[in-house]
Amino acid sequence: MDDFLCGLTGEIVLPVDKEYNELRQGYNRAVQKYPFIIVYCSDECDVSNAVVWALKHCIPIRIRSGGHNYEGYSNGNCTLVIDLSRMNNIELDECKGLVYLQGGVTNKEVYEYVSSIGYPFPGGTCPSVGVSGYSTGGGWGLSCRYLGLGCDSLIEIELVNYEGDLIKANRCCNSDLFWACRGAGGSNFGVIVNMTFKLPYPVDKVTVIEIDYINVSSEEQEIFLNVWQNWLKAADNRITLISRIYNSENDGLSMLVRGIFYGDIDESKEILKCFLELENAEYNFEYVTFLKAVEIIGSSYPDWEKFKSASRFVINDLSDYEISDIVDIIKARAEGSVYAGISMYALGGKVSEVPVDDTAFYYRNASYIIWLETVWEDDYYSEENSKWIKNKFPYLKSVTAGSYINFPYRELNNYLEEYYGSHKDRLRAIKEKYDPLNVFTFPQAIIANKDECQPLLDKETSLNSYKTNINHREFRYVTKK
Repeated sequence: MDDFLCGLTGEIVLPVDKEYNELRQGYNRAVQKYPFIIVYCSDECDVSNAVVWALKHCIPIRIRSGGHNYEGYSNGNCTLVIDLSRMNNIELDECKGLVYLQGGVTNKEVYEYVSSIGYPFPGGTCPSVGVSGYSTGGGWGLSCRYLGLGCDSLIEIELVNYEGDLIKANRCCNSDLFWACRGAGGSNFGVIVNMTFKLPYPVDKVTVIEIDYINVSSEEQEIFLNVWQNWLKAADNRITLISRIYNSENDGLSMLVRGIFYGDIDESKEILKCFLELENAEYNFEYVTFLKAVEIIGSSYPDWEKFKSASRFVINDLSDYEISDIVDIIKARAEGSVYAGISMYALGGKVSEVPVDDTAFYYRNASYIIWLETVWEDDYYSEENSKWIKNKFPYLKSVTAGSYINFPYRELNNYLEEYYGSHKDRLRAIKEKYDPLNVFTFPQAIIANKDECQPLLDKETSLNSYKTNINHREFRYVTKK
C-alpha cells in the first residue's frame, strides 16, 4: 500500500481509519459520499502532489475548503478529496490595503482576523464556509450592496492546475482565467491555494438587524413579500438584507428579516419602517462592531443539517398572483420535514454597478436571489423531501431566471446556461485552455469543448462494490512529509 500511495504528501485518511466516517462528512448530511482518500494539505506542494498522483492513478479529484457545497460536490464516491482546511494562513498589508488568504480560510477566520482590528470584509453569513468557494462562485453576503460581491474585491489568485503547476491569475496575467474564477467557481479550473483581496475602509460600528414575525397567516406572508420587493427598489446601498417566509415545526407560518446596515440604529429604523409597521413585528437592532455583527448573524447556523434546496434569480417584480402562488409552496411541508422556507437575498447596490461582462457572475441585474429549502432530521424522509423540492421547483423556475452556482440544484436541465447565462461558451473555452483533460470535474462542472477526455471516473454505480472491496484491503493511516 505504501508503494501505491507513493507521491502523496500531507496527512492521508483512508476508509479504514477510525476518523474516516466523520472526516468524509460535509455540511449537508443528507448527501453521503465515500471518497477513496482524503488528503489534508499543508502547502502548495501537498496540493500539487495530490493532483499529479490522482491523474497518474485515474482517480477523480474533489476540492474541499469548507465542505458547504449544498449538493456535496466537494466530495464524491471513489474520489481523492483535496482538503485545504489546514491552509488557513492570513496576512494583512494595511499600507497597500490588501489581505492575503490561503485557500482553506473560512468566513469565521477572516472575520476574526481583519475585523478584530476594525475592517469589514465582504464575506458570507455562515462562519464555516470556505472563502475560496464562496468568492469564486460570486459571493453573496450581508455587505454586498455596500461593498460588492466577494469576487468583486478579489484581485489575484494562485491555483494549482491540472499538471500540478502553480499559476497566477489577475487582470494582467492569465486574465481570462481570473475572469472565470470570479463567478464560475474555482473548482472548475484548478485548486485555488492563495487569494488576494482589496481591503475595505475600516468602520467603527454597524447596525445588525433582526426582525421576526412568528405564527402569521399566509395572507401576511403575501403582504410581506410585496413590502420586500417594493422596499428593495429604492433601498439605501448601505443596507443588505435576507428576508424569509417559512413554515416550521416550532414556529408554524412565520417570517424574518436579517441584515447589516453601515450606519446607526435610528437611521436603520427609518429605512426599515415599512417592515417594522407590519403586524407581529418583534425586532432587535444593535449598534456593534462589524465583528460582533457577523458573529450575531452567524450564531444561527448549526454545525450541520440535512436539507435539499434550489435557487433562482428574480429579475422582474412578481405579480400579486405569483406572490400568492409562491406563498402556497410552503403551506404544507413534505412528510418528515421540520422546516420549509423561501429566502430572499438582496442584490442591487454595488452588485449591479459592475458591468455584466466584467466577471463571470452573470446575474448582475437581478433584484434578489430566491432560495427554496426543506430540512428534515430522520434519514427515512430524505427521498420524500427531495421529491418535494422537485415538484415545487417548476413553478419557481417559471417566474424567475437562472440559478446561483453557490446554491446549486442537481436536477437542473441545461445547467451551464442556468448558472452562467451567455457566459457559458466563453467559460468552456477557458476550461479547454486551462484544463483540457477535464481533470477538475464534478457533477455540473464546466467541461472543455472537445470530447471529454475522462481518465477520472466518478461512477456512483460502483459504490457498493467499492465499499465491499475496501474492507478486504490492508489500508492503514499514512502520513508522509
